[in-house]
Amino acid sequence: MDKIIIKNILARGIIGINESEREKTRDILINLDLFTENRKAESPDDIKECVDYSIVTKKVIFLAENTKRFTLEALAEDIAQLCLEDPRVLKTTVRVEKPGAVRFSQSVGVEIERSRISN
Repeated sequence: MDKIIIKNILARGIIGINESEREKTRDILINLDLFTENRKAESPDDIKECVDYSIVTKKVIFLAENTKRFTLEALAEDIAQLCLEDPRVLKTTVRVEKPGAVRFSQSVGVEIERSRISN
């Protein structure tokens, strides 16, 4: 299986359970691994046959900036399902972080893996 890596997508959205977190946007850092099978493509140099990571990134930013979730877990699940909408994406790993969310830490995050294939 092949892996597309999209690192450090920065979005600004509403995420959190505290009243102060619901009032203004904050940074959300997103990392994606998209697993696909490029060997099946007749022409791996044809974007129509490959996952367009620019489109995926734009959709993920739009989702993160407009969803207003309470938990990182819920946002990560939303993003994973969005990634799996592309039938070429067989599996995805999604990591979502809130920089500066907890005192004395750089960020707090969650990582999930979702798949359309069974292991």
